[in-house]
Amino acid sequence: MNKLSNSHRLVGVFVVSAIALILQFGFGLALYAQITISVLGTLIALLMFIDMVKTLRSGKFGVDLLAITAVIATIAVGEYWAAMIVLLMLTGGDALEDYAANKANSELKSLIENSPSSAHLIQGTDIKDVKIDAVNIGDRLLVKPGEVIPVDGTVTDGRISIDEASLTGESRPVSKQVGDNVMSGAVNGDASFRMVADKTADDSQYQNIIRLVKQAEAQPAHFVRMADRYAVPFTLVAYIIAGIAWYLAGDPVRFAEVLVVASPCPLILAAPIALVSGMSRGSRNGIIVKSGTIIEKLARAKTFAFDKTGTITKGHLTVDHIFGTNGYSADQVLQLAAGAEQQSGHILARSLVAAIPDKIPTATDVTEVTAEGVSAKIAGKLVKVGKASFVTDQPVEKVDKTAVYVSVNNRYVGYVSFSDELRPEAKSVMESLHQMGVRQVMMISGDQRPIAQEIANQVGIDKVYAEKLPKEKIQVIEQVTPKNRPVCMVGDGVNDAPSLAMADVGIAMGAHGSTAASESADAVVLKDDLSLVSKAVAISKDTMKVARQSVLIGIAICTILMLIASFGVIPAIIGALFQEVVDTVTILWALRARIDRQDAHQSDPGRGRPANAEL
Repeated sequence: MNKLSNSHRLVGVFVVSAIALILQFGFGLALYAQITISVLGTLIALLMFIDMVKTLRSGKFGVDLLAITAVIATIAVGEYWAAMIVLLMLTGGDALEDYAANKANSELKSLIENSPSSAHLIQGTDIKDVKIDAVNIGDRLLVKPGEVIPVDGTVTDGRISIDEASLTGESRPVSKQVGDNVMSGAVNGDASFRMVADKTADDSQYQNIIRLVKQAEAQPAHFVRMADRYAVPFTLVAYIIAGIAWYLAGDPVRFAEVLVVASPCPLILAAPIALVSGMSRGSRNGIIVKSGTIIEKLARAKTFAFDKTGTITKGHLTVDHIFGTNGYSADQVLQLAAGAEQQSGHILARSLVAAIPDKIPTATDVTEVTAEGVSAKIAGKLVKVGKASFVTDQPVEKVDKTAVYVSVNNRYVGYVSFSDELRPEAKSVMESLHQMGVRQVMMISGDQRPIAQEIANQVGIDKVYAEKLPKEKIQVIEQVTPKNRPVCMVGDGVNDAPSLAMADVGIAMGAHGSTAASESADAVVLKDDLSLVSKAVAISKDTMKVARQSVLIGIAICTILMLIASFGVIPAIIGALFQEVVDTVTILWALRARIDRQDAHQSDPGRGRPANAEL
């Protein structure tokens, strides 16, 4: 309704302007033209006054008062054509804000337009078209050439090429083969393939992204409130200059001439346009930021905390050793572990299933305990897979690796260990964060300390907190001192969701991460690329820089024009035209936040990596 209202107001002003022009210059009825413009001006001033009251009730101070005064003052002193130009500026500015916001959000909105709505369900030898909400986990689906993949799943036959641009921003085709995961929202190439659904539509990647988009559009930008705070001194300065000019000249026209050039648009439009543009720029680079508040916090972040598995490491863990005991062979231990974990979204579960895809036993009564493990019934026996303390009360010799332990009816039967590798970009990400002013980088992991410490040393992390449960991760974040905030948490798993929600900014690695992590986070990285975390910080810093510049440039130009107008050298109608120039300059400057520029950040000698970082 707001966008519709702004458009209607602009159209109304144009119509009345045309009528006034015809009355004065067509029929020589200047008085009727003045009355027409005065009535319109009073009506719009009343609407603006109502908006201002709503703004004040929400606890914010806006600049509507200055705009209302400018309209009323020009009407009162008979400068009705100047009033008309001011009205055109105000209504045109609101309409331009709507256009700019739509333009900046175009990449986000295209996601919703491409949302899949149906799927081809394979039932025996038949293929039945069903609504996407009717697809269940385990259903076999057919995806035809050029179709959008309906749900997250695993390819069961065929070698295909898909387009994941709408999800990751990567335009090149991605090859997939049997056993590979595919995400909903990706577009199939020129060959049909079959897949099995791993998630329902509601839990799949595409619907999750759409939810994030809607949240991003619904949440207001905090910097708008900061911009409103600029309005207090700016409004006072404008009234003081206008009042002194009126007093010295002894002419109320001088008061109107000053206020006409006191454009509020740099404050009303520039900051939010810059922030929405920055959010759009992020989405174009594979980063969804939910609100302008998050952009501001990312730009000021002093501490970063990272999960290890799937975040700093690739998360593509592979089984490297299997140990069986108490009558169970290595193969049996692996089968039991994969069977119990096959429905879990944890990275270790995917590795277990990938290690033995054709010999996984059926599991029932599956229960997952966050950060502990999974229990299930297999062949009538209770199988537990996870931490040693979770699977059995018996003494277990733990291995100094990432591993899951297995028990049958609470009796320890062996373990499966995994190997992982660092993301090649991890070290450069930590260096980049330090160069951009981040004071400390931490790792908060549920893994064993020797493993976590080794990874931290390789990538240049300042502090390591190992063997932490979800509630303990939250405690670490809460202990970060105010001088080292805002604090950002980066993770990808279900066990990261609480700490992502607790941090000032939670960033989820969403390409292969859990839905819970993505929904708890304030920003989601859609590509499987850790460097986008530092990219998000760089974009946020640049966006805030552009936002402040656009506001301050507009204020500076307006202040200079007000001082000149106070001497009576700028007629009201000319001042009103200058308004349009100021508005155009500030809005165009704000739109610079959409542009991808070379991110070059030099290390600040006073803000680099500290020798002994403290919480």
